[in-house]
Amino acid sequence: QAQLVESGGGLVQAGGSLRLSCAASGRAFGSYAMGWFRQAPGKEREFVAGINGRGGNTRYADSVKGRFTISRDNAENTVYLQMNSLKPDDTAVYYCAADISGWSQYRTYEVDYWGQGTQVTVSS
Repeated sequence: QAQLVESGGGLVQAGGSLRLSCAASGRAFGSYAMGWFRQAPGKEREFVAGINGRGGNTRYADSVKGRFTISRDNAENTVYLQMNSLKPDDTAVYYCAADISGWSQYRTYEVDYWGQGTQVTVSS
């Protein structure tokens, strides 16, 4: 059983930056594929970024490529999402996610553990 706790959300102006963190419990963190999803009001939860257990492979949604960077520190059991050049469309609750078996399609049904979410609001 893993517990994920996000932090780092907040209010930022368009063009600004935020860094989200997700602290994970459990000794198996280094073997989990990790990711970030987001959900805006009235919309479905969508994939943002994913990273494999060792951190060598990453994947991004087209909408955030070139602006967001996912990384992980297995020694600290933490995964990060650096968000630059933020836009009002990035406003959402951001969720940390863990996939025990490794990402296949980067879909919500693959996620074994979810964090509680952290709000990101980008003002225009």
